[in-house]
Amino acid sequence: MSNPTERPLDGVHAMVSEEKMISNARKLRDAYVRKPGAPLFQREFGFYCLDRWKEQGMPQDVPLAELFHYDAAGNHGLGQLGWCEAAFHPDFEVKVLEDRGEYELVQDHAGRKVLYFKGRRSGFMPTYEDEPVKDWKTWEEECKWRLDPTTASRYVDLDARMEKAREAAAQGKIIVQNLIGGYMYLRSLMGPEKVMYVFYEQPDLVHDCMKTWFELADAVIARHQQHVTIDEIFFGEDICYNHGLLISPDMMREFLLPYYQQIIANLKSRQIDPSRHLYVQIDTDGDCRPSIPVYREIGVNIMSPFEVASGCDVVEIGRQHPDLAILGGIDKRILARSKDAIDKELERILPVMRERGGYIPTCDHGVPEEVSYENYLHFRKRSLELGG
Repeated sequence: MSNPTERPLDGVHAMVSEEKMISNARKLRDAYVRKPGAPLFQREFGFYCLDRWKEQGMPQDVPLAELFHYDAAGNHGLGQLGWCEAAFHPDFEVKVLEDRGEYELVQDHAGRKVLYFKGRRSGFMPTYEDEPVKDWKTWEEECKWRLDPTTASRYVDLDARMEKAREAAAQGKIIVQNLIGGYMYLRSLMGPEKVMYVFYEQPDLVHDCMKTWFELADAVIARHQQHVTIDEIFFGEDICYNHGLLISPDMMREFLLPYYQQIIANLKSRQIDPSRHLYVQIDTDGDCRPSIPVYREIGVNIMSPFEVASGCDVVEIGRQHPDLAILGGIDKRILARSKDAIDKELERILPVMRERGGYIPTCDHGVPEEVSYENYLHFRKRSLELGG
């Protein structure tokens, strides 16, 4: 079956025909190829507001996708490689370490010591007091063995997961290998402040952590690629804050990019459909603008979520980087103001970005509880009107 024309059009060996591709997959692919004038794919980044909206009258018996008229998923994630925390297997035991009145100190599944409101562990930003890796000893004794790619139990449900992935591919959905990015991974091991010192004081430890990250990711992706062709690799990174990069471009090139480049090269070399284009997406909060030229070096062509309070303007970034697909960029602060303010902002962004192509309008992070249910309904109404 070496002749490409003989490959079955099943989404694995070759792309499905236009007739077999479901409409939401086609719509998302139009966004990825930056098709000018195409209707905007409708989805949301996430929510921190659902309890408050329930108090404000949001129906509880209607799925969010139906209530807000989102498009059905046009992609399918393979997972298994973490997102905000390292892909430990087994996880650390989750347990309460200390009772502090209205708070409790908890060891979470990633081995961190986290201060939560008692009885509530989601919907707000907790306080991280400690992380598991402090030196070579704690790295090897507490964490490294949990990232072993040969652990058989990692793959016990592989066949069932891959069957679902093949079904998604047969519908033309974008098959996504999502994984924790290198910086986010190191931060989850060592903490956002401590990791900065480790880059300078223990660079060999950082490289050993990254080598372990690479070996796990490469092995898991290789197993997945025995069953499907991957359309997108999606790194959860969070390497920026409100004034730009948290580490320098030179540090990125020393500690992160070589591992990214190798994993992408290996992935491309193993594709069942060797002609398939591979999309590379980075998700990072904060001011991502200084990171874009650096990530270009690994072939990034999609980014999210472009936080406006950090200086990101998707209209301007879209002009500067016409070949970049953009997800996000709707100011959560404006969604909390008034319907007039929402109208003005959407009318500034959506017509221009629709004409450009390659844009998916979402809030620039999870929708906060300061945004009223009524305002969000108005945002969705206007997004549908302006987005086609």
